[in-house]
Amino acid sequence: MPSTCETQVRIAAESGGTAVVTLTGEVDGSAKTVLPAAYAEAVATNEPGRVLLDFHSVDYINSTGIAVLVSVLALARAERRTIAAAGLTEHYRHIFTITRLVDFMEVVDPATT
Repeated sequence: MPSTCETQVRIAAESGGTAVVTLTGEVDGSAKTVLPAAYAEAVATNEPGRVLLDFHSVDYINSTGIAVLVSVLALARAERRTIAAAGLTEHYRHIFTITRLVDFMEVVDPATT
């Protein structure tokens, strides 16, 4: 069965209009089109200054998925938007630290989302 990455976009009124992109499944090659499309949908909706990537339902992230995240981070940085991540396991928090993704996104506790 091929891996899949699915997304859902919503605006979190309780978080000051933050756009939340909920990721489900595996963030790998299947994220190449869906994650940038979800980001575009998120920023087109109410022009939020902050986009939260919710990883609670992500089973796996590989190097291709990291590359897709880097491309979304680069786009957000060019647009002067803040990207945050929630729901990362300790393993993926460590991966985000050693790959220096944490230098370009805020990693938040689930309670602060």
